[in-house]
Amino acid sequence: MSENEREHAGTAGRTEETYSSAEYDDLGAGQTSENDSFRGRLRRYAQVGRSMTGLAAQFVGNRYLGVELDSVKHSSELRQALGGIKGPLMKAVQILSTIPDALPREYAQELQQLQADAPPMGWPFVKRRMTTELGPGWRRKFTEFSREAIAAASLGQVHAAKDTEGRELACKLQYPDMQSAVEADLKQLRWILAIYRRYDNAIDTSDIYDELCDRLREELDYDLERRHMALYRYMLRDEPTVFVPETVPELSTTRLLTMTRVGGSRIMRFLEEESDQEVRNRVAYNMFRAWYVPFYYYGVIHGDPHLGNYTVERDTQQINLLDFGCIRTFRPSFVKGVIDLYHALDTGDWELAKHAYRTWGFENLNEDVLEVLNMWASYLYGPLLEDRPRTIEGEQGTAYGAELANKVHKELKRLGGVRPPREFVLMDRAAIGLGSVFMHLNAEINWHRLFQELIQDFDADALAKRQHEALETCGVPAHT
Repeated sequence: MSENEREHAGTAGRTEETYSSAEYDDLGAGQTSENDSFRGRLRRYAQVGRSMTGLAAQFVGNRYLGVELDSVKHSSELRQALGGIKGPLMKAVQILSTIPDALPREYAQELQQLQADAPPMGWPFVKRRMTTELGPGWRRKFTEFSREAIAAASLGQVHAAKDTEGRELACKLQYPDMQSAVEADLKQLRWILAIYRRYDNAIDTSDIYDELCDRLREELDYDLERRHMALYRYMLRDEPTVFVPETVPELSTTRLLTMTRVGGSRIMRFLEEESDQEVRNRVAYNMFRAWYVPFYYYGVIHGDPHLGNYTVERDTQQINLLDFGCIRTFRPSFVKGVIDLYHALDTGDWELAKHAYRTWGFENLNEDVLEVLNMWASYLYGPLLEDRPRTIEGEQGTAYGAELANKVHKELKRLGGVRPPREFVLMDRAAIGLGSVFMHLNAEINWHRLFQELIQDFDADALAKRQHEALETCGVPAHT
């Protein structure tokens, strides 16, 4: 679910109109096709293409006329053009905008304002979709089912429900023809990136594009997301301050995901109502554990820390995780590389730093490129390197980070650019997304000691064994 959702799947006590199974009869609605249709792709190409043609002309024209592109003006026009396109393309562009240096700062700022919501499905269409997923007798499986969606996202919408056992549920139903939309949008995204790469070669996004393709296609499979939820319940079973809802397999399909509904406040509402700094610090601590216990113990990351994907329990500061479409597994050696780079920056061991980058997949690292990469890494690892309580952005503030990112981008462009490995997409997204949350909380924590708690007994072989057992138990395939 996206950051701009009005409500979330975990909130109880809805006032929307609901049906009683005794009040309605199934209409026997027809099936809806989910084929990757040629017609669906053509519609999507035309819709996106009209918005992008003028902007592409600006890119190419400025490139070959030797005129400097006004990135501030152009990025605003880009947002306006794409703002009318809903769905997976917006999700892909938003992910891309969080990767340092993949886009100029002005582009990232504009694109992060994009909304990823699609128009809601009306009640007649919802009935047809539910009939397709659970059969003509689907209503008898529920005692209540909200006619209006309680949350909207880029790929689906959520309805409140209650089953015959009285459990409060949230049912996420995928929008129609999403496979066609995803495939069409990914082709358009390749075109956009290719045009931009001709203008700026600082970051080669080839592997990033491949990663976006794989992860967005996975998000179409709600049965995989159901197994992701089982995996997170398994990995976080010993974390008392993090909660993952239970799924209801018998009421779920590849395009319908049903889970227990939980409460809690959205983070922005929580911030409005909670001024106690100690409480805010505990929320930040719990968020850190929710994201990084799975990574350092199991090599798994939740790549979507949008504000709409979790809630906070005010009394206990428990974090409720709600959405699991964007999950990635990592090689144990990749996780070890993260820790190796930390030690390298801490001790000034640049050979170890070079080894870490190569472990991740960076190639052709000369001393100049290594220096620039370490410049950015030192900033990102900064909170972990200082053994004292501090805010995530430090005394230098966010302006320093923006200036440094711009400097790194210019240096990489001068040196011929780099090609980040695909695994960095969700790692960067998670780190930047969580950093934004920590800044909203104004959390003051000894991040160094929190990090040390996670890595003090790190063993790559032990991680590999835990990861294998967890993935096998929950039926989740490992990524390569």
